[in-house]
Amino acid sequence: MTWNLPNILTVLRLLAAPGLAIMFLYFVRPWADWFALVLFVTAAVTDWFDGYLARSWKQETKLGAMMDPIADKAMVVIALLVITGLSGMDPWILMPATVILFREVFVSGLREFLGDTAGTLKVTKLAKWKTTAQMVAIAVLFAKGVFEHHFGMLVFGLGSEMATNILAGREEDVIGLGWKYQGMIATWWVGVGLLWIAGILTLITGIDYLRKSVPYLKDTP
Repeated sequence: MTWNLPNILTVLRLLAAPGLAIMFLYFVRPWADWFALVLFVTAAVTDWFDGYLARSWKQETKLGAMMDPIADKAMVVIALLVITGLSGMDPWILMPATVILFREVFVSGLREFLGDTAGTLKVTKLAKWKTTAQMVAIAVLFAKGVFEHHFGMLVFGLGSEMATNILAGREEDVIGLGWKYQGMIATWWVGVGLLWIAGILTLITGIDYLRKSVPYLKDTP
């Protein structure tokens, strides 16, 4: 195995995946949301960097080719589990998350069965857009958790009546309650919308992968 910078970044990204859940075990919210957001965004950025560096430095290795998709899937799967749990199993999040998780498990099993043949099934541009949509959606939904808890703490301190008056414009907003509320609403709709787009792209690419695999699944007479 070759240990170079791209491979080290990939392994660090893989190790960061369980850290998303651990943040909510050892830190209170909204700090846990902040830490998870920073950790996820950092890991997503390294996903681009390790591939770029491996190609530009001609340091592509078997270890990197194996670990890169595993790290990506681990980050997405654990992040979706955390977000789904924090949302209280909201169906707007649960449905696309279920599609994404099902596809990842199904395709991983299919690749394992196909063995070396799986390497001949090229990754499409749509699959790359799918991964990008997943990463951005998850980052935005983690940001929603940050807004939500900062807003919730202010409402708790002010009381519901005062908070309502501020949001209605009947009281001066000197603590930024309004923009925190707008940020919470905006990140919710943008995050959920992107997650549904990611779910649709995930479904399409999964069907495409299955279609390409069918000739290799037929029994020879």
